[in-house]
Amino acid sequence: MVVPVTDGQAVGRSGGQAVGRLDDQAVGVSDEGEAPSTDRLTARPPDRLVNILLVDDQPANLVALEAMLQGLGQNLVTAASGREALRLLLTHEFAVVLLDVKMPDMDGFETAELIRQRDRSRHTPIIFLTAADQTQEQAVRGYAVGAVDYLVKPVVPEFVRSKVAVFVELARKSELLTRQAELLQASAQEARDLAETRAELVRDLEHKNRELESFSYAVSHDLRAPLRRIDSFSRAVQESQGERMDADGRRYLDRVREASRQMLQLIDDVLHLARVTGAEMREQEVDLSGLVSLLLDRMREAEPERRVEVRIRPGLTVTADGQLLRIALENLLENAWKFTAREPVARLEFGMTSIGGEQAYFIRDNGAGFDMAYADRLFGPFQRLHLTSEFPGSGIGLATVQRIIHRHGGRVWAEGMVGQGATFHFTIGRVRA
Repeated sequence: MVVPVTDGQAVGRSGGQAVGRLDDQAVGVSDEGEAPSTDRLTARPPDRLVNILLVDDQPANLVALEAMLQGLGQNLVTAASGREALRLLLTHEFAVVLLDVKMPDMDGFETAELIRQRDRSRHTPIIFLTAADQTQEQAVRGYAVGAVDYLVKPVVPEFVRSKVAVFVELARKSELLTRQAELLQASAQEARDLAETRAELVRDLEHKNRELESFSYAVSHDLRAPLRRIDSFSRAVQESQGERMDADGRRYLDRVREASRQMLQLIDDVLHLARVTGAEMREQEVDLSGLVSLLLDRMREAEPERRVEVRIRPGLTVTADGQLLRIALENLLENAWKFTAREPVARLEFGMTSIGGEQAYFIRDNGAGFDMAYADRLFGPFQRLHLTSEFPGSGIGLATVQRIIHRHGGRVWAEGMVGQGATFHFTIGRVRA
């Protein structure tokens, strides 16, 4: 059976039998964060079992998960909160994390974001299991924070078991690669065997990536279709019954159509964010000044009535992926354009400065600005510092910017004051594949 992991200890069980210690050290973490001197969980037991982390604040749910997965014969580890899970992930490897969404103190989405921020667990697969919310927006949010799947209870045990089994097998293959890499210098034959295994895994991963891309398009279509029908039938009701409806009825239908359009835009933005993360990098010389000028000209054409003063430092070029950098600049400029909409005369500036001996580019505006106390939330998906009724948007644009800049080996940050505008800085380092 599975023995729950508490703040004082972490116990692994496999097929009803306890297994040895992980990395020859205890897994448990005390309330003060200190590891106990002995305990029983292992990351590499003699029979090559892998660890599966189950996270839920309800003991009954953990027992149910154990019943589903014990047939896999692997090392099941439980945590009763997100914080306990994070402590385990600091020091131990897991093939997959099954994570509940609705938990006190720290919910599943917050836990997943912290898991993805740590190098050790950045690529650990996460499967959300929840009965908390069945809305599409919650599922989209789950995928946005890096989940590989989002399952709503009640679930079919065989379905969950088969999904987990895939990641168990991938963990075993990854372990095999690690062992083979250590033997590279032993003989040329072993090196050839390793190359063959790598090629097989690459083909397997390419196949899975194609399947994932197909899945993304399918999900996109399945989510868009009902929303388009909602908008279409709402419009038909307005056109055919408009004269018979009172003001409240017309207003309600307007809100239905607006909500469906916002959801469509949200789906597009999330899929766009996912594509940007996996896009192939192509390095070239990019004229930043010319690109900013072109993008602002198009914005002026769309809203010729607006008074906008623009200052662009000429001749700024950089070696980067031109297509991705165009997307990043477009998001930053649209952000500045949007938040200066209420200014009698909007002022936008693009330039370059030196910060700590490092060249940094910036886009500055005189718009609504923001409270610096919340600056760390700016680049998170779905994080907004202003009401949608004041400034529309999905909260995805700046998250896309951050991922693009990070893929270029740079960093992005913002400075601002409420009512005094904002400045977004970014640097460009080496292009990362």
